Amino acid sequence: MSDVVIKAEKLGKKYIIGHQTDNGRYVALRDVLMHGAHSIWQKTRDVFRGKPIIQGDVLEEFWALRDVSFEIRRGDVVGIIGRNGAGKTTLLKLLSRITEPSEGRVRILGRVASLLEVGTGFHPELTGRENIFLNGAILGMTRIEVKNKFDEIVAFAEVDKFLDTPIKRYSSGMYVRLAFAVAAHLEPEILLVDEVLAVGDSQFQKKCLGKISQIALGGRTVIFVSHNMAAVKSLTTTGMVLKGGQVDFTGTSHEAVEFYSRLLTSNHNMTRSFGGGTHTAIEQVQLLNADGQTVNVYTPGAPVILEVMFTTDGTSPLSLEGILLDANRSQIALASLYQFQGIKLPERAGRYICRLTLESLWLASGRYVFDVTTSRVNEGWDHYVEEAVTFDVTSCNPLGLPWDFKHGYGYGTLAMLCTEAPHFDEVGC
Repeated sequence: MSDVVIKAEKLGKKYIIGHQTDNGRYVALRDVLMHGAHSIWQKTRDVFRGKPIIQGDVLEEFWALRDVSFEIRRGDVVGIIGRNGAGKTTLLKLLSRITEPSEGRVRILGRVASLLEVGTGFHPELTGRENIFLNGAILGMTRIEVKNKFDEIVAFAEVDKFLDTPIKRYSSGMYVRLAFAVAAHLEPEILLVDEVLAVGDSQFQKKCLGKISQIALGGRTVIFVSHNMAAVKSLTTTGMVLKGGQVDFTGTSHEAVEFYSRLLTSNHNMTRSFGGGTHTAIEQVQLLNADGQTVNVYTPGAPVILEVMFTTDGTSPLSLEGILLDANRSQIALASLYQFQGIKLPERAGRYICRLTLESLWLASGRYVFDVTTSRVNEGWDHYVEEAVTFDVTSCNPLGLPWDFKHGYGYGTLAMLCTEAPHFDEVGC
């Protein structure tokens, strides 16, 4: 037990959320006044009892975390992953004592530094220099300790020109650089890092990940929450997957990433009803790997097959006109539109499957969608399916680097090309 620095026992966090009911029925003025008076009395009572004021007629319990138990030993580097809303940030807030648990308890041995949100603990009216000393004091450091590390912090954050400028004039990138520099250089025994590094550019992210690696090698404990699977596998030794506020898996970081990838795949719904056009109807679109298995998590650089099932009335000329790859309607890097020019559809009525083998795609990490279109000459689109198939790229590091290539790192284009002629198979109606 002497090596255990964090021990959580049946940890849980409950929030009360409100819902406004509107059943459309007639409400008398008397009822409105009575309800208003009761609401005022209830909110006043909650204020005096130190409870938060909840808006809404109906209250509901929401457990962000429930029955979470684990142990972390000195020197462990733990990666916590999971979908948005799984409870990752709530767990870090409990560990850093920002909020109190609703049930259970957590024991922590050592000084904790947390980097949960950009600029946490900073005062906007103070300068960068003053905030370094302020944040150091909040983390439990003496003025002498902060002064000894001051030059290293400034050099790492690269804000020396703006050191005496109020940080309310800093950009978000300058904020996160300074915040991370203070938390990482004041030598805490336990460092908690949430997904705040996404604010920085790729060069700064590389710098931060290198610093985290250096801290871990120094024997200190690091808990790293991230959607960057490449960084999780590179930096951490142990992985924990959260799902619905509970621990769904624990193991090595590589095992945790593989489990999470399978979890993403199982959560996709592959069967959808797309309707149809005048002459064609796209019925199903799937993404397949080289072995013909359906995939919803794509590894950049791997061969991929787009399979489209459709029906046609045999009217000529009909064609599979275009396929649009889009990063979920956002700015993207390393992806572009590829227009399949005039892939003529069979002239015999029936149901067919068309398989398009694409060149290996190098896509930045994120979620992508394919739009698929059929058309008729001189008549435009016959059947257009938006978001026909969705897939995720959990990490992209083509050079084997420990950081990730993400959307928003700039613009780039990469053509998608067919390596083989489109192949059609007729299936029974």
